[in-house]
Amino acid sequence: MKILIAEKPSVAMEFAKVLKVNTERKNGYLEGKDWIITWCVGHLVTMSYPEKYDEKLKFWNLNTLPFIPEEFKYEVIPNVEKQFNIVKSLLTREDVTEIYIATDSGREGEYIYRLVDKMAEVGEQVKRKRIWIDSQTEEEIKKGITEAKDWSEYNSLSESAFLRAKEDYLIGINFSRLLSIIFGKRVAKTINEDKVSISVGRVMTCVLGMVVSREREIKNFVKTKYYKIVGNFGEEESQIKAEWKVSETSKLLDSALLYNETGFKKEENAKSFIDYLNDKKAKVNEIKKSKQKENPPLLFNLAEIQNECTKLFKIKPDETLDIIQELYEKKLVTYPRTDARVLSTAIAKEIGKNLNGLYKNFKDEEIHKLQETMINEKYSTNLVKTKYVNDSKITDHYAIIPTGQGFENYEKLSDLKKNIYKLIVKRFIAIFYPPAEYNKVNLSIDIEGESFYTSGKVCVKTGFLEVLKNRNKDDENVSQNLQILANLKKGQEINVQKFEIKESETSPPSRYTSGGMILAMENAGKLIEDETLREQIKGAGIGTSATRGEIIKKLERIKYLDINSKTQIITPTIKGEAIYDIILKSIPDMLNPNLTASWEKGLDMVAKKEIEPEEFMGKLNKYINSKISKLVVKR
Repeated sequence: MKILIAEKPSVAMEFAKVLKVNTERKNGYLEGKDWIITWCVGHLVTMSYPEKYDEKLKFWNLNTLPFIPEEFKYEVIPNVEKQFNIVKSLLTREDVTEIYIATDSGREGEYIYRLVDKMAEVGEQVKRKRIWIDSQTEEEIKKGITEAKDWSEYNSLSESAFLRAKEDYLIGINFSRLLSIIFGKRVAKTINEDKVSISVGRVMTCVLGMVVSREREIKNFVKTKYYKIVGNFGEEESQIKAEWKVSETSKLLDSALLYNETGFKKEENAKSFIDYLNDKKAKVNEIKKSKQKENPPLLFNLAEIQNECTKLFKIKPDETLDIIQELYEKKLVTYPRTDARVLSTAIAKEIGKNLNGLYKNFKDEEIHKLQETMINEKYSTNLVKTKYVNDSKITDHYAIIPTGQGFENYEKLSDLKKNIYKLIVKRFIAIFYPPAEYNKVNLSIDIEGESFYTSGKVCVKTGFLEVLKNRNKDDENVSQNLQILANLKKGQEINVQKFEIKESETSPPSRYTSGGMILAMENAGKLIEDETLREQIKGAGIGTSATRGEIIKKLERIKYLDINSKTQIITPTIKGEAIYDIILKSIPDMLNPNLTASWEKGLDMVAKKEIEPEEFMGKLNKYINSKISKLVVKR
């Protein structure tokens, strides 16, 4: 007898349909002639709290830190114990000879099953095979079952998953207890509460640091006014505006009167300079005409679409993930928890199936017209040698794209879910459209060594913009201005109609939105100043595509951060800032992306078999010991 275990009941049902197992549920499973199908309900097993090792550890005391067990204990989560017992009884049935693991194809899915296997004490005599799929379509499920590999092929991924959990557990327990014991009363007094537990996490503390640092940049920012000079040139009925900018020939080169290369510190100095320019002759110094192309953007990974949905629909990243997970389970899109924005060569060669499925079965007029244009204009669907296909940029899964199937489920979706699905479809269709093309003119005007600059750009071929954007309403005006620029000749004298002073001011950095924070977490390596470290952790970021939304949600839940429900803008709470200050004084590197991203890189290296798990664990233990020793001594 073979048994297949999925991560959720809904996914199990899809496997049951493909395997032709009766989908009438028994008590937590389905059974046919050759197959038993059962499911987890997310995590069934978790790591035990310290008091399970020793009752004395229930009480927080410096003498019991650091807490680093030689062997970690696990336990069944109480509210899902019933399903665990069902799963255990099935996995250990005498007639079961093969187990097919069909939890989500990623590190977290691997961890979910491995914990169940460990706690159920499944015998070594039972063969275990891992199903690894990119969508829930019938074809992909059949392929996944047929091509399932021995689970040992995924041992390094499993080791990485266990290490990630151990790292989060050890950092969370040790540093939360340590800082709460030493600084808890101080924080409580600051925020007028009786008692405060300081919660520290490998990733969430870093995110808190990013938000508070940005907020303080904004609060400490002092706006500075400066004054630009704009010249109006040409004939009265066809004027062009150009801005002055200091140049090598300018009499104000390196002048202390300037705030920057385009503006003066004081308005009176700008006025004096205009007086100097008045009545002087102007001529066209240089004119450059060029054509530009803009290619369609890369496909969505989870971080990109979470950010896009925050901007468009003002929803939180975890809501976006829940919706795309549902679209995945309803066969409409491929696997959501992906960091890749490109396709694999294998899927690119078969992309016609996705396109044909959309064209024939998706009853949406807008999408149908876009595909009609593709057909009529004979746009190429051969992606293999394009930037949208790159096997080296894919780890577990390729980008999120429509499967071209599952439309029987589409009409039952809410409007928001339909809109998010169409967002994915449009981004997918766009990559088959040609680039947008622009005509551009750059112009410089000289007045006795002083330079004024302007440019004009107009879209002459919309290309993929037909799919992703509306044509700019100002295109007609821009086109007229471009024509005026294009008619000018180098060396030609040009009339000066007047000079104006344009007041400008510096702007503070923007606050993060919940979606913007997801992207910031994904690209955290860019925030690292050390070039060697930045290159080393390139692509690692902090957190994973599967966990980033939950981390932001937790910070809001424990009242470290506030998220505006209408704008999704994130601000720190008073409590969050107080805890930031404590961590800044005690374990400052926990607030920066350097450490967090390098740990994430280490986990990735374990998964790729580039380092041994023991090496990672040794460094983690050393780090925790050293930090605790220093803080306890200081106290």
